[in-house]
Amino acid sequence: MTVESDNNESAPPEKLLIDNTSDFQFHAAYLTYSDTFDKTENLEIKNQLNLSIKALKDNQIDYPTFYRNISQYRAEASSQHPYRRTLIRTQRKREWRQKAQKRERNKRHKK
Repeated sequence: MTVESDNNESAPPEKLLIDNTSDFQFHAAYLTYSDTFDKTENLEIKNQLNLSIKALKDNQIDYPTFYRNISQYRAEASSQHPYRRTLIRTQRKREWRQKAQKRERNKRHKK
């Protein structure tokens, strides 16, 4: 008995290839599933993702339920690589003109 349970636990879950490109809603859901599956490392989460996409394919759950189920795993996967915004420094036109005039004055009088 222990040999069989060890074999089941050691085999990592594989990503399901059940995409249907002719059905836009399912295709979008599958892309979300695929992206989340690729980003996560946890085997239990991968199993849950597989169960969710199978249930959606078999019409056991609807799309809002699917996204509700998968949203917690998407948050965990995206937290591994947080998006960082770059700081954009802005300047008003009047401020820019004043600094440009000051630079020109200093350049003119340094000669």
